[in-house]
Amino acid sequence: GTNDNAPEACAIDPALIPGYKLFLGASTGNMLVDSEEALDYFFAHAPKLIATHCESEEIITRNKEIYRQRYDGHPPIETHPLIRSREACYESSRSAIERAKRLGARLHILHLSTAEEMNLLSVAPLSPEKRITAEVCVHHLWFTDEDYSRLGNRIKWNPAVKTARDREALRQALVDGRIDVVATDHAPHTLADKEGDALTAASGGPLVQHSLLMMLELALEGLWSPELVVEKMAHAPAQLFGVRERGYIRTGYYADLVLVDPHQETMVTTESLYSKCGWSPLEGYTFSHRIVATWVNGQVAYRDGQLTSRPPVHALTFA
Repeated sequence: GTNDNAPEACAIDPALIPGYKLFLGASTGNMLVDSEEALDYFFAHAPKLIATHCESEEIITRNKEIYRQRYDGHPPIETHPLIRSREACYESSRSAIERAKRLGARLHILHLSTAEEMNLLSVAPLSPEKRITAEVCVHHLWFTDEDYSRLGNRIKWNPAVKTARDREALRQALVDGRIDVVATDHAPHTLADKEGDALTAASGGPLVQHSLLMMLELALEGLWSPELVVEKMAHAPAQLFGVRERGYIRTGYYADLVLVDPHQETMVTTESLYSKCGWSPLEGYTFSHRIVATWVNGQVAYRDGQLTSRPPVHALTFA
């Protein structure tokens, strides 16, 4: 959604789409929605779920000027979570929830990153009656602000990776049901794009290849069960967005499957990456599991370290 297309977007046949994406804070691209009129229209008339990227642009703009002056125009990467601050995240999420409740919208908040935002969510299982749902990304469950000194711009995301306290709150919220799905926000910028300071380096990174391994590694540490990983990464996304005949192993469903060997390790190397950007913030890390094979629409897409020919594409249908 944009500031200018609310009536047209809300008139789209809802059977053709999983929902609407609104950037309530500016990120990569020029898609910020900051018109109160446009926001009210979307939240009052959207026939499907509204998914929001929540960061207050007003607070971020103010913080940018503070740190630009403090560091002579070039704030270091360690200031990124101070510029795109916890206050910016909380205020935007709080406002979106208030608007959704006031106007009756079905709201899904994307890539939450702070402990404070967890207090806005209800402890409840995913169901048709749950009107406010939430997502966490694997990088916010894995990294903390202590990793900026080691990895620099490679872990620059919007919203920013924050403190160990925030990471712990996100992990707990995933277990207790306040957070409903796990995602990657996969954004494979090149290393050239990632050069610069906290204001100029591109935000985003490639994590889709290793997201399942990351979640299984954290399960092995005792943070949650393998069953919860399946629930949050397969069942819940299909249920949340009304994707028919996917997300479960059931008779008559499309066979989208992953075979995992829990007794073989996987070391992340530059040579083993499939993203065309050619890098990962996880390079050098060794996971305790290995992906043996994947099937898409019943066709082998990957087996034993090799991609196969592209499987046939079947159109998604939505409830």
